[in-house]
Amino acid sequence: MGETKYIFVTGGVASSLGKGIISSSIGKLLQARGYNVTIQKFDPYINIDPGTLNPYEHGECYVTVDGHEADLDLGHYERFLGIQTTKANNITTGRIYKSVIDKERRGDYLGKTIQVIPHITDEIKRNVKLLGNKYKFDFVITEIGGTVGDIESLPYLESIRQLKWELGKNALCVHLTYVPYLAAAGELKTKPTQHSVKELQSVGIQPDVLVLRAEHPLSDGLRKKVAQFCNVDDKAVVQSIDAETIYEVPILMQAQGLDSTILEKMGLPVGETPGLGPWRKFLERRHAAKSKEPINIALVGKYDLQDAYKSIREALSQAGTYNDRKVEVHFVNSEKLTDENVGEALKGMAGVMIGPGFGQRGIDGKFVAIKYTRTHDIPTFGICLGMQCIAIEFARNVLGYADANSREMDEKTPHNVIDIMEEQKAITNMGGTMRLGAYECVLQKDSKAYQAYGQEHIQERHRHRYEFNNDYKDQYETAGMKCVGINPESDLVEIVEIPALKWFVGTQFHPEYGSTVLNPHPLFVAFVKAAIENEKATVND
Repeated sequence: MGETKYIFVTGGVASSLGKGIISSSIGKLLQARGYNVTIQKFDPYINIDPGTLNPYEHGECYVTVDGHEADLDLGHYERFLGIQTTKANNITTGRIYKSVIDKERRGDYLGKTIQVIPHITDEIKRNVKLLGNKYKFDFVITEIGGTVGDIESLPYLESIRQLKWELGKNALCVHLTYVPYLAAAGELKTKPTQHSVKELQSVGIQPDVLVLRAEHPLSDGLRKKVAQFCNVDDKAVVQSIDAETIYEVPILMQAQGLDSTILEKMGLPVGETPGLGPWRKFLERRHAAKSKEPINIALVGKYDLQDAYKSIREALSQAGTYNDRKVEVHFVNSEKLTDENVGEALKGMAGVMIGPGFGQRGIDGKFVAIKYTRTHDIPTFGICLGMQCIAIEFARNVLGYADANSREMDEKTPHNVIDIMEEQKAITNMGGTMRLGAYECVLQKDSKAYQAYGQEHIQERHRHRYEFNNDYKDQYETAGMKCVGINPESDLVEIVEIPALKWFVGTQFHPEYGSTVLNPHPLFVAFVKAAIENEKATVND
């Protein structure tokens, strides 16, 4: 196509309007037209990455294949576009400033005074253009975190202003705002949008396209009013109404010609509108699944916040669609689980997920849930710490080591069935020092995991410091828990399962990161299938 085109997505009025979904939808529509597209997220916080952030602060930490701890929006990018992101797709203010300060310390600036303009803004611009320059993408979509008017976002907005000036038709700004509905007046109000655009214009940026987030449909008259007051073409004002599912958004955007408008404004041929056949088939199947009784899956964890387990929830939802059932996820707080109430808490659940996490809090409730599902033969899927809890519970209640534990929870445990990796023992720095990113795994051919994947060699993403202790491996195998997935280089155990049960699997890695709309993760599909079969068997009993 020639030169890379850059699309900037900014937000105004309020946060959490869905910039990540709009960015992903634009990317999907351009990808469907044959363009090579990637998306990056610029986060205005000073943390180097979200790896050390509490999930209550920022939702889940997403991990890229190259081992970068990233913002959860990168999960949306991958799920929508079916691409793999890297460290270059998520930049924080912390990383920008660290890079500039490191250069200053090395003397790269030849003794000059370091300032926000030009040094910080130049570093931002360099990172914006890195993907285009290095990998030659046709389109690089850059989502700016936060809201226009935030003091933290100003260096990013100044960088966009400069890039729009430098790149001309190769740069475009999509601004997402909110149109509130005042019930008392029975009216939609455009004034917040006008103020948001004015705020953007005050830093020298004229948005090319406006996406108006609203709970009620917007009339043509209202959209024309917004266009007139905000200096935007009528057809470049698009509404984004609450949809049944985020996966409807690309279809809704395409119906309003958002991709056509973008191509026109960037001087590219519009051509025929893509049919989005596979995407529409997925949505049809999803709608059909909703007409049936939902399948109930419990998610046992300590973070009572949807975004803390975003990728797991989406992977379950996708797996439900491909099993022609809607998955209803029921969060079960592991801090409140006891032997006395676990039966009631998991009543009616066809399957149970044991969630990942760090630290001691809520761990005992996970052991309670695992013991219950193991002894009642309920399909169970443990991820990362969830897998480690499966191993610890088995050691305590089957191998007979009542004091078995992970070194993470009890450094002095005599039966450290989960132990810290040798190379981690001397590390005191918390950020980015775990086993991170994609690693190889070889599956046993007679295992449930192999049946799900249909292949022997797989690659999955990790985010952890502690590992299954191979000193106990033979005891586990003899007692009925098999180590069916092994890393070929380190001999570390990646997957455990109990073959005698319907479906009882724990993975040290995070399979949820690899599940996309058009390619659901095989382990999630197999787990949901086992839960459906378990539900049928329970009803028949």
